Amino acid sequence: MRIEGTLSKWNDDRGFGFITPAQGGQEVFVHISAFPKDGIRPTLGETLTFEIETDNSGKKRAKNLLCPQRPTVIRTSPPRRSTSYRRKERPGFLGRVIPLLILVGVGVYGYSEFSRRTLPSPAIATTPNIQETASPYRCDGRTHCSQMTSCAEATFFLRNCPNVQMDGNNDGVPCEQQWCTNPFAK
Repeated sequence: MRIEGTLSKWNDDRGFGFITPAQGGQEVFVHISAFPKDGIRPTLGETLTFEIETDNSGKKRAKNLLCPQRPTVIRTSPPRRSTSYRRKERPGFLGRVIPLLILVGVGVYGYSEFSRRTLPSPAIATTPNIQETASPYRCDGRTHCSQMTSCAEATFFLRNCPNVQMDGNNDGVPCEQQWCTNPFAK
């Protein structure tokens, strides 16, 4: 049985409200899901027709809601194409040539990588060519900046000798206060 009523309370944030029946009586709960899916939000004072259902806890709620004051929305679907004959559209010239060129390019690249890896590599000399550069300095046990005579000597000792104590801030530049004062001494 359809009942007519007015939307008397509505909480838009939570999506529910109450309808006051036109014949009088207790307010009826209504949820947003009971409204028509026409894209129009419910408004206070709107006239509604509905049916009442009782949920599992014995509370009454509105269902199958109609809004007679709202404009009727006629939805039209896009025209359907005939399914009896559909012409397959073929790709144009470039649509056929570009994938073919990509496939050929990948094949050429793969073949070149394969052939490069399967060719025997030339024999590598087993004796390393070690060329030591002659240095006027040698590690002789000196470990402090006060024992050095130049920035080059301090740099040699820092790089080549063990247990030296010439780089206090560990930036790779030795004796910054005495010998290697140039900011480009690294």
